[in-house]
Amino acid sequence: MSRMGDVLAGFHAAWEFESDSVLIRYERGIRTPKLFQALGERRVPLEAIAGVTLTRGKRGTVVLRVEPRPGADPLMEAAAGQLKESGDPYRLVLPAEREVLAEYFADELRGLLTESGPADRFLVEPPKGPLSFKAYDGKATFDGRTVSFRWFWTGASSAKWKAGDQNFSVGELNGVEWRSPEVFEGHLRLLRRDVGTAAVQADQDPAAVVFGLGYGPVHESLPFAAAVLAAVRTSSPVAAVPAAAPRRDPADIAERIRHLGELHQAGLVTDEEFSVKKAELLAEL
Repeated sequence: MSRMGDVLAGFHAAWEFESDSVLIRYERGIRTPKLFQALGERRVPLEAIAGVTLTRGKRGTVVLRVEPRPGADPLMEAAAGQLKESGDPYRLVLPAEREVLAEYFADELRGLLTESGPADRFLVEPPKGPLSFKAYDGKATFDGRTVSFRWFWTGASSAKWKAGDQNFSVGELNGVEWRSPEVFEGHLRLLRRDVGTAAVQADQDPAAVVFGLGYGPVHESLPFAAAVLAAVRTSSPVAAVPAAAPRRDPADIAERIRHLGELHQAGLVTDEEFSVKKAELLAEL
């Protein structure tokens, strides 16, 4: 760029152009998309950018957009094309009177781009952890090394209750499948190295959490998925080591046993399954 530190401010974000990157700072106003607020700011190296476009927007605006290279950004890889246009973190919407200025920056930026095609590694930093969110059937947490699902008795299926709470080290995983909560059957599924890809409903899969109205919103579940995906890509496969079961609140254990008893009485859990699972729960005390 002509000068380091040049800034172009638009609606919801400001872009600062550096010699080797574009620093995107998102606003925190009430009209700013929640995903942008959750991201805070992102530094996009020039080597992660494939192209730049400037187009006319709606209601007297213009839109400057950088096109990330495939495979360069874990957030966009996890999103897999499901983000709405208004939620695209690579769009900068500006008043139409700034079109000439935006065109200048677009031309300057194009002149610095040297890479194209898929990237062989992530070039944009993933969202920082630890991260967590509430799904309809459980709470998902990620500490940078392990993804944990803790089921809610009010939403989890009997299959998930039988399997119990789940812990997955990133070394066990091969990827992440994110289906937007804004569409039917939204979910986050962990793809495991040692398990086939046979179609299993997300509400029956202990390696998946199900979204719903108010559960697993984009601004929480997508950064989560991106962080896990980035950790998986940078880890080497290791043998799964069972995590030590954490000590639980006795009241929580009692509630789980009560719910297990309801499943047993309803005929959804066999006598043997009831006895085994009850013993497992009591062992967590």
